[in-house]
Amino acid sequence: MTRRLTVLGSCGAFPEPGRACSGLLVQWDGFRLVLDLGYATFPRLLSHCADVDAVAVTHEHPDHCVDLHALFRMRFYGRQARSRLPLYCPPGVIRRLSALEPEVPLDAVFDIHELPGSHRVGPFELTGIPLPHHVPNSGIRLETDGLTLAYTGDCGPDPRLADLGRDADLFIVEATDRAGRDPNLMTSADAGRWAARAGARRLMLTHFWPGNDRSEAVSAARAHFAGEVIAADEDLVVSLS
Repeated sequence: MTRRLTVLGSCGAFPEPGRACSGLLVQWDGFRLVLDLGYATFPRLLSHCADVDAVAVTHEHPDHCVDLHALFRMRFYGRQARSRLPLYCPPGVIRRLSALEPEVPLDAVFDIHELPGSHRVGPFELTGIPLPHHVPNSGIRLETDGLTLAYTGDCGPDPRLADLGRDADLFIVEATDRAGRDPNLMTSADAGRWAARAGARRLMLTHFWPGNDRSEAVSAARAHFAGEVIAADEDLVVSLS
């Protein structure tokens, strides 16, 4: 059975040419879970699978959630009757996207569950952990037999990162490296420090500020984390088995 993670997008703020903003597809024994759907991720999602079984969105910034509305429109206008799609997100995501056309409540398509919180999602126990950012943001921890995967969304350095990524097989951490220190975002060095503190096995850096040198980001993280460090790249596939 397929057990893998596919990067749909890896940019923060706006996508570089040929890339997309934050988005990940987790496939586990036939179950398809998407984590975030930022700018330009939806076409990439469709290139990997025709539909999904659940979606979790960390926060309401459009580089993490705007293409959720494209998924909404596909299911709303689609000809085949479908059951509502489970959606796990902070309330701000719903408020943000509800302003877009068509003027139809999102719960016409989505079965909405609030984050942070704990939920059973297919084969996963999904735990949302609040992390500091400019708006409410929920880091996501997924646990199932033989796997722990954690994803920060966007956040500043915070002790809860160690709980989010505790002993994770793969810890996916934003490494924005934006010029001028922003306490609500992290650097690659921060990502390495928190992955080490969490005892994670592998670290994936993502949410790169457009124009940043990703090889430098990996080197900065490796200075603080002894395990494998991966730079997220569009359509990169990582085995979870």
